[in-house]
Amino acid sequence: MFEFPDLPVRAVLDDVTGALARRGTAVLVAPPGTGKTTLVPLALAEQGLCVVVAEPRRLATRAAAERMASLLGENVGQRVGYSVRGERRRGPDTVVEVVTSGLLVRRLQSDPELTGIDVVVLDECHERHLDADLLLALLLDAREGLRPDLRILATSATVAAGRAAELRGGAPVLEAKVRTHPVRTAYLPTRRGERIESCVARAVRTALAEQDGDVLAFLPGVAEIRRTSAQLSDSSDVDVVSLHGRLTHAQQDSALRVGNRRRVVLATAVAESSLTVPGVRAVVDSGLSRVSRVDNRRGLSGLATVRVSAAVADQRAGRAGRQGPGAVYRCWPEHEHSTLPAYPEPEIRTAELTRLALELACWGTPDGSALTWWDEPPAGALAAGREVLRGLGALDSSGAVTDRGRRMAGLGLHPRLARALLDGGESAGTDITTEVVALLDDDTLTTEGDVTAALAQLRRGAPGSQRWQREVRRLRALVPPHAGTAARGDAARGDAALVVALAHPERLARRRGADSTVYLMASGTAVELPANSGLRDSEWLAVAVADRAPGNSHGTIRLAASADEVLARRAAPALLTTADEVSWGDGEVRASRAERLGSIVLSRRRISDPDPAEIRLAVLDGLRAEGLELLHWTDEARRLRQRLGFLHATLGDPWPPTDEESLLSAADRWLEPELSKAKRRADLRIPANIALRRLIHWSVAGRLDELAPERIEVPSGSRIKVDYQGEQPVLPVKLQEVFGWHDVPRIADGRVPVVLHLLSPAGRPAAVTADLDSFWRNGYQQVRAELRGRYPKHPWPEDPATATPTRRTAKRR
Repeated sequence: MFEFPDLPVRAVLDDVTGALARRGTAVLVAPPGTGKTTLVPLALAEQGLCVVVAEPRRLATRAAAERMASLLGENVGQRVGYSVRGERRRGPDTVVEVVTSGLLVRRLQSDPELTGIDVVVLDECHERHLDADLLLALLLDAREGLRPDLRILATSATVAAGRAAELRGGAPVLEAKVRTHPVRTAYLPTRRGERIESCVARAVRTALAEQDGDVLAFLPGVAEIRRTSAQLSDSSDVDVVSLHGRLTHAQQDSALRVGNRRRVVLATAVAESSLTVPGVRAVVDSGLSRVSRVDNRRGLSGLATVRVSAAVADQRAGRAGRQGPGAVYRCWPEHEHSTLPAYPEPEIRTAELTRLALELACWGTPDGSALTWWDEPPAGALAAGREVLRGLGALDSSGAVTDRGRRMAGLGLHPRLARALLDGGESAGTDITTEVVALLDDDTLTTEGDVTAALAQLRRGAPGSQRWQREVRRLRALVPPHAGTAARGDAARGDAALVVALAHPERLARRRGADSTVYLMASGTAVELPANSGLRDSEWLAVAVADRAPGNSHGTIRLAASADEVLARRAAPALLTTADEVSWGDGEVRASRAERLGSIVLSRRRISDPDPAEIRLAVLDGLRAEGLELLHWTDEARRLRQRLGFLHATLGDPWPPTDEESLLSAADRWLEPELSKAKRRADLRIPANIALRRLIHWSVAGRLDELAPERIEVPSGSRIKVDYQGEQPVLPVKLQEVFGWHDVPRIADGRVPVVLHLLSPAGRPAAVTADLDSFWRNGYQQVRAELRGRYPKHPWPEDPATATPTRRTAKRR
């Protein structure tokens, strides 16, 4: 019998095994360091069960297997083994195998019954990685239809386990209580202009001075770890070590062992929950994490630096209280802590979903609707992924997976890279194809921006070359050999670019101008080379990696290979189109026949016989771009437009709206036949007065002047134009001309009073009213007092309501 170490999870082992035996599913909540990853699988194996543990990361997969093997006093590959892509250590006696979530998805696709497996442990399911969410959905489906006896245990470091239990039909939730020591919290925010790595280095020095034991510092990425390490290089009394996924196995193992001196461990998110870093008594938290983001509209994806969630911040802090009282130093202001999101954003909501779409198609549910999800994949991102797969030949027109698609899925690569691997061997040779695909699958292998230069460095043994060479050998074993070796010089450049273009045909890019560093990709997205790039002389590029920072109008090229038009045509024939293009430009219709590679124009020549319908659409585009002022507008036409607009707003149909958008949408009704004959700006000098009357329905045409008169006769006999520009019709009239008038005129069948703008004898505004009786009683006397001295020759009667209206002075009368 195996003697279990005295770790907190030991107290609930019987409950866990009992719940799985009774219900088949359970959820275990236990913080990092409690033994849930190692003791639970061993306890299940002691009952004669074959256990597979799914981990979200390769580093955690190896570490968990090695820890369990050491507890048994064995080497990895005996009773405990592990499998990651390209590496497998297990034997005939293996009863506990630790695998990555993605690898277990592939096994489940090839063997939906998971033959020989009794229990699947989904470790750290709270991290919500894409592969883990997919694996959970597929396992639940397999258990319901094929393997009702399959036991599923989900483990989580947070208490947000309700949804996980709900998905498993109300599975019991068990919690391992852990005795933690108090953790003091200190906030050391960045200073004005201070980079985050400088702030972390400052916090590390504070932690070393105030706390015993080792310091674990969380940073968003490898670049920040490197810069922080450089700033701590003067700390001669401590060892500064790194912990992230790019390190060799030996380097990772070293970071997970207690040293002879105090240590500062600079880690990415891999140390949040999946791994236990011993000896830690202080944690420094940058408050940042790097996550995958995709811009489906621009076809760009990459990593974004985001604030951590409150749950992640608490997990990180908890590392300091495992062995004694500790402290966490947070690199943000205390008042900002309450604004952190509660939990991390699930990767399924933000990631590019082409690979997920292929897995769903292989499972037989292309849209995923038949599965039970923690969070359903966004419909738009999933549809975009299926569209990519159709272009790669992985799905047919109905969305069903093809034989080629199944072969692509079996390679364990992103479908784009699988396509490059399958097709690149015949086009460029197996050697260069596998080298490029291995690089593109892990672009963290290089900081070079030129694919060819990066390959040369890796061939010479640059850092990461051993991992790259292992992957190259694995890929070569998956595809039949084709002629061609790892070429040099121009041949290597062309072949490398061809492989990149096979993976990302829509990222073939052409320089916008002779001296420009901005390129237009076939997808229509603009991208720019960095200032120091060695590819600046290339007119064409095959872009492997590009991202876009928030606020930037175009993306930045991170990795690419020099290409040319011949290669572009060869790599992306499906993007080649030839079409007549008729458009409006510089005041006239322009017609040409354009050959394009996606959005990139390869050639263009003028044509003399474009489709008349296309000409008409181009003219309409010109009207939309330059406005209806292209027509011939007289004052009479403008007033007619205003009168019709007033009637539409007041009475509705059948009176037509006359705003710009409505008139453009009704072009067929009022701009024909002239519109179909127009080809240039001069042809659009259509008399708007005549054209607008075509919009008036015959049943009401005779009432236009009655309902919205152009002029109204006032008591003096003058016929004055009504102003329809504002919200209400206005009649500007001299005050003396409306003497004796008791009511303002009403139009639109009496519904709308006309507002009188009463003018002085000089035509200046004197008063505004829509109620003449009230004005004569209350406002007139003040106006009379102000103006009679200024205009003594004009009549100013005591009682204007009974006075005689006039256009003349008193003398002329």
